[in-house]
Formats: sequence, structure tokens, C-alpha cells
Amino acid sequence: MRRRQVLGAAAAAATAPIRSWGAGVVRLMVAYPPGGVSDQVARMLAERLGPELGTTVIVENRPGAGGGVALAQLAVARADGRTLAFSAISPLALSPHFGTPLPRVAPVSGVMHTPLLLVGTPALAASGFADMVRLARGNAPLRWATSGVGTIGHLALEHMRSRHHLALVHIPYSGGAPQLQDALAGRFELLSTNLAPLQIEYVRAGRLTPLALGAPQRSALLPQVPTFAEVASPAAHLTSLFGVFAPEGTPAETVALLNAACARVLVQPGFQRLLADAGNLPATGSAHAFAREIERQSAANAKLVETLQR
Repeated sequence: MRRRQVLGAAAAAATAPIRSWGAGVVRLMVAYPPGGVSDQVARMLAERLGPELGTTVIVENRPGAGGGVALAQLAVARADGRTLAFSAISPLALSPHFGTPLPRVAPVSGVMHTPLLLVGTPALAASGFADMVRLARGNAPLRWATSGVGTIGHLALEHMRSRHHLALVHIPYSGGAPQLQDALAGRFELLSTNLAPLQIEYVRAGRLTPLALGAPQRSALLPQVPTFAEVASPAAHLTSLFGVFAPEGTPAETVALLNAACARVLVQPGFQRLLADAGNLPATGSAHAFAREIERQSAANAKLVETLQR
């Protein structure tokens, strides 16, 4: 991101009026495969964003690289407000610290905060976090699946490997739905995934073993699951921030209008209910505030990654 351009584009977001987008559709590229909670949220956002903009918003799934594929494609799209992306901020705030190029995109609006959930699969012979640590200090390494290199799940893996001296093998996936299917089949021992209704259902049914939650406090949906801070360290307070992005160079007025439209959707009861049922929280605020939060998390991640790589 070019900070001046991003922050300048955000300045008028809170007070901008909504106008019709006119003829033609708006494309929303979703950085994850169909079927997961992120895809569900993006599709409801698109459905409700259309009337706010006076046009139709269509969803196109562009999974891969923890959101990097979608944002890389967005970066070369025309900056006219008709091509957007829905992604976690990892490609901007985390992946670059692992050597991945920074996508040149403009933050439009935060949408939700999602806690990270670490679970054991049927292949893990452990009943809790302490048992998992004991096994991972044994002779055979444990396989840990994430949504890709440079994601929050990958950062949690590296944190556990460094802080607790665990033998772990990274298994990157392109999204939540495929890795969840393989987790249930026991194709690896550990899975870090976003907290979501389906994952909660499998935990309650005993098909996945909850180990830790990346959140400041325990979730009311899974109150028996300790936070990473309780069992690992305070630095493992890990949540994913998701939002909407536009190509770099999108006019400030357009970014402001898009942000205002997103803000109207985020306060709708049906949309808030969808987030709450998945254990997520809405991420409201201006485009300026969203850009500043990405910068803040990027700076914090840079320090953490540097510490882990020593």
C-alpha cells in the first residue's frame, strides 16, 4: 500500500452519500473456496451491497495463497470501483514478512474479526493442548494444516514451533472447506481454522478435538476451549481481520462511497446474526481506520516474525 493514497481515499468515507453505480455489474472476488464461512459472509455481503450501490454484485471465488491470489488479481484490475475483493488482511499484514510481494490494493472496509481455532483430527492421539505438546516433542513430527503460507494459522504454527520447540510439518491449503474434509478423514494431526458453525458442530460431536482458541477471551460458543494465551503465550492472541479491497488508484470518492455502502450492510440485523452465529464480530469503521489497522498489525507481525526467525 502507498499510505498517503490509501489514507487520503478513506477520509470522506463516514459521511459520503450512496449513489447508483449505473449500468453493469460489480465483481467481488472472494479469496477462498465456496462453502466456508468466509464465502458465506462474502455472498451475503454481495447480495446486500447490490441494492446499496444500485447495481448487481456478483461473486467470483479466487482461492489460493491465503488470499494472495485474489488480491494479486485485484491489483491489476481497472480502478473504477467495479472490481473488488473480499479477503483477510494477511496478504498485506503478514505474508510480506515471509517474503511474499505486497499486493498494491486499497483497503475499503473492514467486515469481521474471526478467532483462530486449533483442533486435533482423528489422527491425533491427544485429549488436549498439553498432550499435543508432549507428542510434538517426540520422535515423529505432527502435521499441521493451515490455509496457506503467510496466514494467521501459519503464524500460529511458527509461534508454537519456536516457543515450545515442537516438531511440526506445515501442510498449506488453499482454503477452509478442503482442509476441513481432510481433517475429518485424519490426513494430518492438527488443523488451524477460523471459528465457524461447521467446525463448532464437529467439535461438539467429538469428531474434532479442540485444543486452543486465538482470541482475547474464551468464546461463548465453545466455553470449554482455552485461549492460546492460557496454554501457550500472550503473543498468540490471534484473530483474522477480513475486509473489502479495491485496486490501488481507485478514486477517493469511489472508495468513500463503497465504504459507506459496506457500513450500511454491516449494521443490518441479518448480517450481524450471520457473524454472531459463527463466533465473529463486525469490523466497522472508515476506510482510513481499516488502513491504519492493517499498518498496525503489519508492524506487530514484523516484530513477531523477526523474533521467530532468529
